[in-house]
Amino acid sequence: MTRQRVTELPQLPVRKADSHKGSFGRVMLIAGSRGMSGAACLSGMGALRGGAGLVFVAVPSGIAPIVAGREPSYLTIPLPEDSAGQLDASAAEILRSEITKPDVIAIGPGCGQSAAVADIVTWLYRDVDKPLVIDADGLNALSTLDALPTAAGPRIMTPHPGEFSRLTGTDIKTVQQAREKMAVEFAAAHDCVVLLKGAGTIITDGHRVAVNSTGNSGMATGGSGDVLTGLIAALLAQGMPVFEAAQLAAHLHGLAGDLAAAELSEPGLIASDLSRYLPAAWLRMSAE
Repeated sequence: MTRQRVTELPQLPVRKADSHKGSFGRVMLIAGSRGMSGAACLSGMGALRGGAGLVFVAVPSGIAPIVAGREPSYLTIPLPEDSAGQLDASAAEILRSEITKPDVIAIGPGCGQSAAVADIVTWLYRDVDKPLVIDADGLNALSTLDALPTAAGPRIMTPHPGEFSRLTGTDIKTVQQAREKMAVEFAAAHDCVVLLKGAGTIITDGHRVAVNSTGNSGMATGGSGDVLTGLIAALLAQGMPVFEAAQLAAHLHGLAGDLAAAELSEPGLIASDLSRYLPAAWLRMSAE
């Protein structure tokens, strides 16, 4: 399979002086569960700091006050929850009416694993034609299917090696020994973009391949991927194509981590630092 090596970063989204919040897109993040409100908060901050005009955070109703209290810029959508504090099957009906609002959807961070979550993820993947970012428990849900359905629209999957091993029916050792080859083959087979996390994150649409050069060991901490999910969704909402959005998001995310580590140290870095340093990463890239 021929692969085009991409080494240049895409141009940053244009922000005209006469723009308004609608100009920069609407993101909906479906995230969180009881005990995992932080995942929703972190992905929401990634989307806000990524430049999205409006960020809807759809969460189980029990954690909606926590998420709303974390950041007043969020537009929270409380959804029905089951006895475990995860999305209830009835949440799908509310989402069907709310899904008209965003330009881009992301699902997975902190959702937990249940039949209802799996059904919602499968429905979004198969039937909703808007760009969809699938992370964490969204990927775990897809890995339980006998086969991935045909996607109704653009899809970006953001697995770490463990999640990717479940998607491909292999093991982490096999993934790590052939990261690029397996990511390219999966993306080509399923007509999606794969962002395979780790040192030297791989971004591929099955034809083009980019290897991210930013980031450090301090980013190996819970919640880092949630910030990345929101950031990718924000770039998509601003009109970037899927491959370019994933590539730029990986670079910005890692750059924010590098800038944070330079001041805070790698051991002292936590996921919320990444959203705090995204403005500095934007400034660095704008100056280049």
